[in-house]
Amino acid sequence: MERVFFLLSGVYGFLGVALGAFGAHGLKTRLESLPDAALRTGWWQTGAQYHLIHALALALAAYLAGRTSATTATVAGFCFAGGVLLFSGSLYVMTLTGIRWLGAVTPLGGLLMLAGWASVALTAMKLGQ
Repeated sequence: MERVFFLLSGVYGFLGVALGAFGAHGLKTRLESLPDAALRTGWWQTGAQYHLIHALALALAAYLAGRTSATTATVAGFCFAGGVLLFSGSLYVMTLTGIRWLGAVTPLGGLLMLAGWASVALTAMKLGQ
């Protein structure tokens, strides 16, 4: 899983930077005529921020997966990967479409991210045992 998580980390990092740049430059002209443009821009920025942080978290999960046989490292990687898809993905789609019910999906992604960090902590407790 180490290689898979490092690969996902690179892909997610690349996409996080690209989507963040789009949000800072290209998105403003697309949204400027909408009454909720500032709100949508905020959604995008939050999505990109968490996207990038968890791209690095995937690298941490990859490192841990290569250092230990603990399944918690693998769980962390899958939680981070799924968390970015659900959390950031739902915010990106909400921003572009205005479909607000997707906001119900966002917390599920956040829960996956939290579970990923808890799994990192559990993995750390198992190191050296």
